Amino acid sequence: MTRLLATGRREVGFSCLIALFLMIAATDAWAQSVLRRSDPWLIMQGAVLQGLDKITARVSTVPIAVGQTGNYGTLRITVRACRERPPTETPESAVFLEISDQKPGEAPVALFSGWMFASSPALNALEHPVYDVWVLNCGSAPSSEPSSGKE
Repeated sequence: MTRLLATGRREVGFSCLIALFLMIAATDAWAQSVLRRSDPWLIMQGAVLQGLDKITARVSTVPIAVGQTGNYGTLRITVRACRERPPTETPESAVFLEISDQKPGEAPVALFSGWMFASSPALNALEHPVYDVWVLNCGSAPSSEPSSGKE
């Protein structure tokens, strides 16, 4: 008889634990949906990048419209998306980039594909022996011609 009561208590305790977990999960899902609605990212039409040529120590600004490809040295940089926080939030710009190295007479080599953040350039950085590229900010679309940056 003692064994049945103990087993029954375990089952009741386990049921309570499951109910508590489901309640927390539902509360967490509700909180996440509220955060998503109250934490929007603005969709921007272009990105302003900055590049460093490590050989010459020359820094250049490279504006590129979303969906366009610009050049910086031997790099071909395509901006796929640019998001910015609203002015009422902590400033942040995030850009989805695809970067390849296109040396004359050679096939392009994919170097980077992913999000770069203006506030944390080292978080997801381009690894290249000659060039560094990082995000300055998002903005409206530059001219319809892709920027050539540094030739």
